[in-house]
Amino acid sequence: MKRLVLIFSKEKETKGTYRYQEVEDAARDTVVGSLYVKKAMVGDPPPTQLRVTIEANPGSAV
Repeated sequence: MKRLVLIFSKEKETKGTYRYQEVEDAARDTVVGSLYVKKAMVGDPPPTQLRVTIEANPGSAV
């Protein structure tokens, strides 16, 4: 698995979370789609965009 860096834009607020939507990239298909993040972990005001990195855990068995 190669390392992926994804950008998410804040879409809406639910009772205890913020929902972020993956920003589409013409070079690849959507990887995650929606991402829910607990309000307590984001701070106030919440960021309008998040950058998320996905990579394999080097200590995990494949």
